[in-house]
Amino acid sequence: MSLFITFEGGEGSGKSSQARALYRRLNTLAIAALLTHEPGVTRLGKRLTRLLKWAKDTDISPAAELLLFNASRAQLIAEVVKPALAEGKIVVCDRYYDSTTAYQGYGRGLDMNAVKAANATGSLGLKPSLTILLDIPVEEGLARKKGSKDRFEQEDIAFHNRVREGYLKLAKDEPQRWLVIDSRQSKTKIAQIIWQRVTELIKKR
Repeated sequence: MSLFITFEGGEGSGKSSQARALYRRLNTLAIAALLTHEPGVTRLGKRLTRLLKWAKDTDISPAAELLLFNASRAQLIAEVVKPALAEGKIVVCDRYYDSTTAYQGYGRGLDMNAVKAANATGSLGLKPSLTILLDIPVEEGLARKKGSKDRFEQEDIAFHNRVREGYLKLAKDEPQRWLVIDSRQSKTKIAQIIWQRVTELIKKR
């Protein structure tokens, strides 16, 4: 029954909460599942997370971001995701290569062909069965964020608007893979919408 389900969204969209909620529901029903996230989890990923999100004394170029995220991704897929899928598990992943396309491609303005090539290498050719986009207006999403802001959360509104527009374009270009949800709805309603689609996928397997 192996499925690879990814969650995407801008800052404050609630994707991490919904990824955890889906994982808990699968566990409650005794469906073998694994919850993971980018770019952490592996030892390499944890080190790169500190650098990519919290480094204050290092100027990281957009191209370096692209390559570092994909280095972390390649390790995650090889070490965690593919073995779990081989065991027949449903893997729920908080962010995947669509984040890189949205943030480094649309947000930073990198050449899209270069982004696609790097993502193809970093993902080891693994494509999600389903990608769930929790969409929210940028100002509302940022207003939800509390505490210290990482490098990306500190970017200006224009950057975050480009990221959101990029996500929506990706979803429009590949509607069969994407499920777009207005994340201003209640958490319960969002979880219901997600579960309905996931149930459909499980039945097809």
